[in-house]
Amino acid sequence: MRLTNRPERGRLRLLLFASADAFGDLRDARRVACFDLQDAGEMTLSGVEPGEYALLVHFDVDANGVLDRNILGIPVEPIAFSNDYRPKGPPAYARARFVLDAGEVRSFDLRLERPLGEAGRISAGIGAIGQSSPYVDYDGSVSRVIPVVTYIGERLQVLGPRVRYGIAGRGRLRLAATARLRLGAYEQDRSPVLDGLGDREDTLMAGLALVFETPVKVDLLLAYDHDVLDRAGGGAARLALARPFQVGVARVSPRIGLEWLSAELAAYEFGVPARLARESRPAYEPGATASWEIGIGTLVEVTRSVRVIADVAVRALDDDLQASPLVDGDRLVQALVALDYTF
Repeated sequence: MRLTNRPERGRLRLLLFASADAFGDLRDARRVACFDLQDAGEMTLSGVEPGEYALLVHFDVDANGVLDRNILGIPVEPIAFSNDYRPKGPPAYARARFVLDAGEVRSFDLRLERPLGEAGRISAGIGAIGQSSPYVDYDGSVSRVIPVVTYIGERLQVLGPRVRYGIAGRGRLRLAATARLRLGAYEQDRSPVLDGLGDREDTLMAGLALVFETPVKVDLLLAYDHDVLDRAGGGAARLALARPFQVGVARVSPRIGLEWLSAELAAYEFGVPARLARESRPAYEPGATASWEIGIGTLVEVTRSVRVIADVAVRALDDDLQASPLVDGDRLVQALVALDYTF
């Protein structure tokens, strides 16, 4: 292996991965070798059995034997991949993999780069968000076409309608401040049963999220956010388990979770105030509720700079929400899809 921008001194680590799963996390390499650059001539891994692999080269700046990551979990030290693969997002095993035959010697010319560059990565594109409607005789769904601006830096991560800012933690346990757009649940003129209740507007939810990457590669999320614009009032809490893995050039994250709605938020989206009650629409206050959700997120690396991002979730409405005189469905489907270009 040869580096076209080899540092004069320091420690270099060669990590050989034999599975897409381990490579996606850049952890649990099959083989690891360390070299002192001022002493090492040719840097090689010998005795590697025939098979399919991907190579990560890591310049260990602080010589601590670990690929250091920022508060968002993204590597911050210079790295390079086999096939001179230089991703602008999560790396795909399919792009870096190579096959080693019996007795074969493979060599690579690589260039070390920091994943976030000098000032972070910025992307721009177009996307859409939407959700189905569980309301009686509702005409259509709720959707928005939105510009998608993505920025990933040392602490700040902007992913379209979602923002995260790392507060504490650099390992498997991390705490972040968050903000996200919550779509307005309905427009009153789209269903006779909603007439007179007023439109439910989009609002901004902000709060905290705690993420724990467990040793078994299941991510645990615990989050709470509040309606900071006070359009709906109250807040929502989420507990979720996700298992990211790679399929070709796609990173897929199926998840299961539980969403808790405060009484104020549940009443805003599913309740009927007594002053607005009718014979066909009796007063109703659902109280705080908790609904199960399953979902899947996907990031597809179309080219080095172009990505498709998608997320779909199905929420099974709590019994108290289904009992609302406004509702005739038992589930809510939410989706996001975006196409962006990284500069």
